[in-house]
Amino acid sequence: MHIAQWIESVPPTAVYGLVGLIILVESLGIPLPGEIALVTASVLAASGVVNPWGVALCAIAGAIIGDSIGYSIGRKGGKPLFEKLGRKFPKHFGPDHLATAEKAFQKWGMWAVFFGRFIALLRIFAGPLAGALRMPYWKFLIANVLGGICWAGGTTLLVYQVGKVAEHWLKSFSWIGLIAAVLGGALSAWILKRRAAKAGAAHAEAAVATSDTVAAPVAD
Repeated sequence: MHIAQWIESVPPTAVYGLVGLIILVESLGIPLPGEIALVTASVLAASGVVNPWGVALCAIAGAIIGDSIGYSIGRKGGKPLFEKLGRKFPKHFGPDHLATAEKAFQKWGMWAVFFGRFIALLRIFAGPLAGALRMPYWKFLIANVLGGICWAGGTTLLVYQVGKVAEHWLKSFSWIGLIAAVLGGALSAWILKRRAAKAGAAHAEAAVATSDTVAAPVAD
């Protein structure tokens, strides 16, 4: 089952914990679709199924706690940890992925943790790599908390607001949308009918021409 369908199928009270858990595990360095889970829960909030504040708080907590645990794992395991993971999971932890993440840390420093929240590749690497590179924890924590709040809270708010606007628009223009759909369907059917008629006529003409050619006497 797809992660979005899975979240939609569980009871509303379980959505909060499930979203927080998925984001937490992703932040440890395990490739899970945390962003898809967050967006799905935010859409459910826009539909009134769950509370947007609950979604945002659980997502923020999962992001911060997961990154912190990932930092501890990376600090203990060091770079050899990534080399082992690269051999076992080359699709996600290959040398190219690691090199890209390291360049980001060299360029942005502690803010690679912050910006990493918004980039799929760095979101998996940020915590463990910050620990492996021995980044001071206080610097990591500042960027981790700010990144978690901005990414999780901001994504929830944005999707929730867009969902509410879309829902209102669909309710206000439901009849217009229905009429447009009917007219569009009728127009499409008419165009397809005309094209089919033209194609049939062309095929018939080609068949007549072929039969005339075959029936014509061959000159001596």
